[in-house]
Amino acid sequence: MVNPYGEFKLHITPSGIFYPHTVCVIGNGVVINPPVLISEIDQLSQRGIDTSRLFISDRAHLIMPYHILLDGLEEELRGGKAIGTTRKGVGPAFTDKTARLGIRTGDLLDKEVLRERIQFILEYKNVILTKIHGLTPLSLDEIYSDYCRYAERLAPFIRDTAIMVEEALTREEMVLLEGAQGSLLDPDFGSYPYTTSSSPLAGGGCLGAGISPNRINRILGVFKAYCTRVGSGPMPTELKDEA
Repeated sequence: MVNPYGEFKLHITPSGIFYPHTVCVIGNGVVINPPVLISEIDQLSQRGIDTSRLFISDRAHLIMPYHILLDGLEEELRGGKAIGTTRKGVGPAFTDKTARLGIRTGDLLDKEVLRERIQFILEYKNVILTKIHGLTPLSLDEIYSDYCRYAERLAPFIRDTAIMVEEALTREEMVLLEGAQGSLLDPDFGSYPYTTSSSPLAGGGCLGAGISPNRINRILGVFKAYCTRVGSGPMPTELKDEA
């Protein structure tokens, strides 16, 4: 992304952060890698952009170190049938969300709860890492210490954002839901199994932001000049000539 502030490569922060009149929300449907988000916040602040307008849902799930580790290991086990994930832990984080083994940003606000959650889940993950993959177990103290540091940085941004969005809609303010990825990456209607872990369709915005479907009154679709794909999977058309 290039704008008057410079060039940016944001993965988590909403692009609306560059507009001073906007309030930006990272919704509950997002999985967050804390050091990546903190790095983006620091980058924006250093360029003179006000990040106090940014809020994070207390229901958004966190990417943990074991998610990133397992993402790579699972891809290697698939061999020639690898999905081609980014190996950033997104898929395993969504798996844990569904399996009720996730840690949410709201857990960062209570250090005792945070340690209990990490300890409980890490016992399970370390069995997988040691017994199946033959790796050294991850350290509870190291992970807990790191995430306590992340908590200190992110705590001021964490809110019940579903209420914030609903109140804005009640005041008849303009609310724009920003989604990413293409329709063919939807786990139900896309080119399964070469899909992403959450729905990128317009309807997914309701779940990802915590609003009722009847609040959606306009949908904008974005089309590229030609299809692209990250990783493996079929392509509707493919250009094989030189760029």
